Amino acid sequence: MFGSLLIANRGEIAARIARTARAMGLRVIAVYSEADEQSRHVREADARIAIGPGPARDSYLCADKIIAAAKATGAEAIHPGYGFLSENADFAEAVTQAGLIFVGPPAAAIRAMGLKDAAKARMAAAGVAVTPGYAGEDQSLDRLQSEAERIGYPVLIKAVAGGGGKGMRKVLRPEDFSEALTACRREAQASFGDDKVLLEIYVPRPRHIEVQVFFDRFGSGVHLYERDCSLQRRHQKVIEEAPAPGMTAEIRATICEAALRAAKAVDYVGAGTVEFIADASQGLRADRIWFMEMNTRLQVEHPVTEAVTGLDLVEWQLRIAAGEPLPLGQSAIPLNGVAIEARLYAEQPATGFLPSTGPLTHFRLPRGVRIDTGVEQGGEISPFYDPMIAKLIVHAPTRRTAAQRLAEACAQVEVYPVATNAGFLARVLRDDEVTSGAVHTGLIAERGDSLTQTPPISADALQAASMAFVTPSDGAPWTSLPGFRINAAARFPLSCLCAGQPTTVQVDPARPTASKAFIYGDLRVSFAAGEAYVFQAPDPAALAGESDGDGQILAPMPGRIISVAVAQGAKVQKGTPLLTLEAMKMEHVLTAPFDGQVGDLAVGLGDQVQEGSLLARLERPG
Repeated sequence: MFGSLLIANRGEIAARIARTARAMGLRVIAVYSEADEQSRHVREADARIAIGPGPARDSYLCADKIIAAAKATGAEAIHPGYGFLSENADFAEAVTQAGLIFVGPPAAAIRAMGLKDAAKARMAAAGVAVTPGYAGEDQSLDRLQSEAERIGYPVLIKAVAGGGGKGMRKVLRPEDFSEALTACRREAQASFGDDKVLLEIYVPRPRHIEVQVFFDRFGSGVHLYERDCSLQRRHQKVIEEAPAPGMTAEIRATICEAALRAAKAVDYVGAGTVEFIADASQGLRADRIWFMEMNTRLQVEHPVTEAVTGLDLVEWQLRIAAGEPLPLGQSAIPLNGVAIEARLYAEQPATGFLPSTGPLTHFRLPRGVRIDTGVEQGGEISPFYDPMIAKLIVHAPTRRTAAQRLAEACAQVEVYPVATNAGFLARVLRDDEVTSGAVHTGLIAERGDSLTQTPPISADALQAASMAFVTPSDGAPWTSLPGFRINAAARFPLSCLCAGQPTTVQVDPARPTASKAFIYGDLRVSFAAGEAYVFQAPDPAALAGESDGDGQILAPMPGRIISVAVAQGAKVQKGTPLLTLEAMKMEHVLTAPFDGQVGDLAVGLGDQVQEGSLLARLERPG
């Protein structure tokens, strides 16, 4: 076994890998950008080295800087984590050419699976069933439209170098194809540097099932069973579980054998995940499950596999990279209970899951469950990287128990002022179809506002917040008697703003509450069911129903303007696209909040904007 490991990643990923590496007695080396200098993964490392500015393209995605850092710190091996350079064949090759150990598969295997079109062709040749569609070299609009007609609408356009839902569009009608293709190509080019696409049939109620595989350098391979990652928003996973609900022994044997055959076809080494799409419209059937792609790395959701097998997948990675054989044979790998993971993101479900950035002034996560995170109170969610804050993982004897415990854990999350999806996760996990196991990738979108909209605050949390207004923080006895009276009623009305809306609550100083409210300057924040409810003293203009902010189109996050769809003076209807903001490699379309006229355009194509900056102003008619 080598003695030192440089982790070419950041945040939760780096912290997770470092935990196992330290337990194995390895010297852990962290790299960091200027934005991460004070981060947890940096502080906890045995050695650390700076690699550039905040943007990933100038730091974590610079292979030469990573390799130079490894040499400068005496690292013997490099673990790429998941994301960034983990599936970059050129990087894997450069690491080995530099005389270092790459903790991952050979460059040839990464290349073989790196492009979806080539991978599908190779899998078909190996006898693995692939999703019907078109993955040809002719990328002309005419050919792609013709193939879409042949496949039949609705059709799915996917970037061949894609992942995480980027560069993917569902097209319902032929007349929408050209526009969707343009958007796919633009997003794919921005995210992966490759705008080539493929087409697939659109499966109406698809399930996303993946198999964890491991191969050593001696040609031996095993699977660690399957995971279900069907609960997604905007084509990105939010809840994953192992094993997959509704899986039979016969179907498991079929899909796991296909995964091993797929990995064997590219002479795979290390940890890999073979992903399949299943048509679940009539339940799981072996003949309706197709190869989708292979991720040549460890996955974000690997903890659920660790929970049901009792194995440390990072330890397996490190031992295989050091040249050791597989720690266990197939028959010795257990499968016990059910594990479910929820991804806690810094985002706003009610506004289309727009990412949220800023300081973690208040940050409390639940106890009694496994937490994988790379941030802490006093830290910050940067606009430069993926907005995932933490992973919450529960392992239980049954699926229903695991879902219930995880829902309760998500409901206990307290984060402010960064917005999170904690309440949304709790609601998803309590959904009847989710608890019954009838999951599919479109379920969250079908539920719409019932899952994404913040529910009204509970009476208990409202009482706690109102009491924080009338209870002074200095503890002085002459100012701490809000309920003191001779003949007056104990309860009294308090006017305030909750989420910007006028609210009146009857305060009862004698009533105990289970909820807590926290004071931040002039604000009072009450946490309930995973949501943060913010209160402030009333603004007379707001209480009178006035709103000076109507019509202002503000940037929801830092980003770049990649499309301006209207001109100054144009008349628009509510919902008309005005501008498109690219942030965190995703496109966010900003629309007109009401019928009116564009009175001012404050930005142009290509402009970089900050969160909260004015982009346009819409004037009401008349």
